[in-house]
Amino acid sequence: MPWFLYIVRCNDGSLYTGIATDVSRRLAEHRGGDGKGKGAKYLRGRGPLRLVFTREVGSRGRALRVESRVKRLPKSRKEALVAKKRAFRRWLDETVPREAAPVTPPSR
Repeated sequence: MPWFLYIVRCNDGSLYTGIATDVSRRLAEHRGGDGKGKGAKYLRGRGPLRLVFTREVGSRGRALRVESRVKRLPKSRKEALVAKKRAFRRWLDETVPREAAPVTPPSR
């Protein structure tokens, strides 16, 4: 199942970065539509929330590494990634290489 990186813009202009397998479901949880309080604490009271970026990044492990790298970027760099989505793919491949396919030993 592929994982996605997403970036949400809050009403105050701040950006929130997360990962999910179903971004629309996760955004609904952040918005509090389910009433179960499963959204991120940072986003509470910062609505309305607007999804400004989403990109498939691969496995869960790679998604966690990408999320960590993006969260460490200054806001100006995140804004640049959101504005130039094609540049994101190049940055991603340079910063967090794709995992190699598992090697199967030759049969005897």
